[in-house]
Parts: sequence; C-alpha cells; structure tokens
Amino acid sequence: MTIPAKADGRLESLPLIVHVLVYIAIAWLGVEIFGRIMPWIGGYFWGSFAASFATAVFANWFTLRIYTNRRLVELGLWWNRASADNLALGLIGGAGAALLALALPLAIGTARLGPIPAAEQPSFGAAVFLTTGLIIAAAAEELLMRGYAFQVLLASCGTWATVIPVGVVFALLHSGNPNATWFSVANTAGFGILFGYAFVRTRDLWLPIGLHFGWNFTLPLFGANVSGLRMRMTGHEMVWSAGKLWSGGDYGPEASVLTSAVMILLAFFIWKAPVRRQPSPLTDPPEASEVCEPSPALPS
Repeated sequence: MTIPAKADGRLESLPLIVHVLVYIAIAWLGVEIFGRIMPWIGGYFWGSFAASFATAVFANWFTLRIYTNRRLVELGLWWNRASADNLALGLIGGAGAALLALALPLAIGTARLGPIPAAEQPSFGAAVFLTTGLIIAAAAEELLMRGYAFQVLLASCGTWATVIPVGVVFALLHSGNPNATWFSVANTAGFGILFGYAFVRTRDLWLPIGLHFGWNFTLPLFGANVSGLRMRMTGHEMVWSAGKLWSGGDYGPEASVLTSAVMILLAFFIWKAPVRRQPSPLTDPPEASEVCEPSPALPS
C-alpha cells in the first residue's frame, strides 16, 4: 500500500511513529535471523559483515514493501554519474579527515609508525578481506541508519530534528564497542550527524558511504584502531607517546580531541563540496502541480 500522507508528503504523527517502530522491529528481526545464520555459514568475521548488510537490506526492503510501492534503489542507491561524483567526494573527505587527524601527531613526534611482530603481519589476502568487509560495513550502516526510517522522519520532521537524534542513536549503537568512552560516543555522534547532513545535501547514500568508508579504511592503513577494533592491514601500527586525550587510547583516534577538531573541517567540506543532488521520492514533497492545481473548468 502507499504511504498515507499530507499533500506535502509528510506523515501525520501517529503513522510516522508506527512506520519508524515497524522499521526498528524488522531490523531487530533481521539481526536475530542473520546474526545467527551468517556467522554459522561464513565464520565470525565474514559472517558479521554479511549479517549487518543483510539486516540493512531486509529492514528497508520489507518496510518499503509494507508501506510503499518504491524500490530499494529509490532510498538513494541510484548508480549514475552523480552517484560516482558523490561517492568520490565522500572518499576524499573521509580519507582526508583521517589523514589530518593522524598527520599532526606524526609530524610533531607524539606518534610514530612502528613495526608489528612478524607473527601478526597481515597477508595480502587478509588486507583484501578487511577492505571488502569495511566496504560492506559502511554500506550496511548507512543504509540502516539513513534508510527508510531516517527518510520518512526527514520528510515529516525537518532536517535537524531528524539528523541530530539519529546521529545520537548512531553513537549509542557504538557505545558497546571495546574500550568505548564518553569521548568516543560524543565523537561518534558527531560523525552520525555529519553523515546525516551528507544525505541531506545529496539525497543519496553514496556521499555518506564514501565518507564512512574513507575514514574507516584510512585509519588501519596507519595501524590505528577503528572504533575500538584492531584491524591489521599493513606491517605497521601507530605508537603513541601522547596521552589518551590525543591518541584516543585503545579505542583509537575516534576517542581523541584531534578527531573532534577534524570534524569541524569535515563539516565545512560537506557544506561546500560540489555535490550533485539526486531525486529522493521519500524526502522530496510532490510537485505542487500534482496536488494543488485545480481541475480545469468544464465548458459551459
């Protein structure tokens, strides 16, 4: 069935709450199903990546089938020249922000690149596996967090009334990561807000996916932890002489004041980047002519 909405495309309060709760319930069901099946099929690491992606696809596809006649691609997964441009800008922004967060301590000597033990040296295949997993994880998290529920909220509640609370939820979902701190949760909320704003600017998921993956891929290249997880991609790791406020401790740079500062620059980048806006059926109101123009008068 189609979404019952006002003429401007917004949902009434009660239907909006129901739609969001149904989406959350389906996502929870997906976690329960795929979180058990995928690790059994593909092992813990690959199964975890696959489970998150399957959950995101399932939650959005099923909710779209319940409430609309829209396709999954219409949530912002069009693939065209604009998508490629937005993805490239996201990769540049995410990787550039990570490089800035790591460059200062490396330049002034409060961190250095040290070799890891020979027994822990990653193989080429392991690096490819990790890269693939990071791509899947970034796409899954963005589709889940910036998918159906986010977009109907955006259409009905407005930009910041949607972007900020969903960014906070994004951070809370990471609060259980190993070695998480209040600082890491605050910075993760900042990232969630920036990724939400990236969707607002483009109305597609490619810019936030690029930002998300660009950041997550660059940190382990330098041997830094990502969201409390140690990911071996090269034969080196970041060795810090600075305190946790600057290094982020075992959580990684995302729990540091350096990341907080870099996010200000990243916000400016997202604001000014020459992104290309895409059509967004769930967030763009219907054309005025479709709902407001009176029918032509009958001849007398």
